[in-house]
Amino acid sequence: MTEKKILGENRRELILHWLKTSPAPITGGELATRTNVSRQVIVGDITLLKAKGEPIMATSQGYLYLAQPSKGTLIYRTIACAHPPERTEDELNLLVDHGVTVNDVRVEHPIYGDLTASIMVSNRQEVKQFLQKVKATNATYLSELTDGIHIHTISATSEQILDRAEEELKKEGFLIDQASLK
Repeated sequence: MTEKKILGENRRELILHWLKTSPAPITGGELATRTNVSRQVIVGDITLLKAKGEPIMATSQGYLYLAQPSKGTLIYRTIACAHPPERTEDELNLLVDHGVTVNDVRVEHPIYGDLTASIMVSNRQEVKQFLQKVKATNATYLSELTDGIHIHTISATSEQILDRAEEELKKEGFLIDQASLK
């Protein structure tokens, strides 16, 4: 017996509910299975929800609803880094080991301007999954467009956590400081 498709607005309401209540990202394939439609229909639904202002982010692990954190819950910081592609795992693991979430990566492209990609990793398992997905899809890191130079938005629950992570990045040679740019 074939399950019935969940149609239109009802489907989008369900998708929104599932994303809001899930502690982890949900893949488009999983949403398609739950609603008995194609993954492409889900992509369209997500686009419509984003157009309505819903804070949904596509990550390498799936779709994530970005609940607005309570004031003071998370501290965000932007850091500038440089390293070759083979040090990406070291950089990401160093950050997550300090209790930091790596939200995104951004590079400045000479033609397209700022290019930003969601990463959303906060532990070694998520780093591993992210790197496996890059490898499985033969993707390249955005930083390869800029000889390894890139910017991350990172977040944590305190300034001290971010400070310690930044100190370690500097010690390991990942951070770009003002003196090196002169």
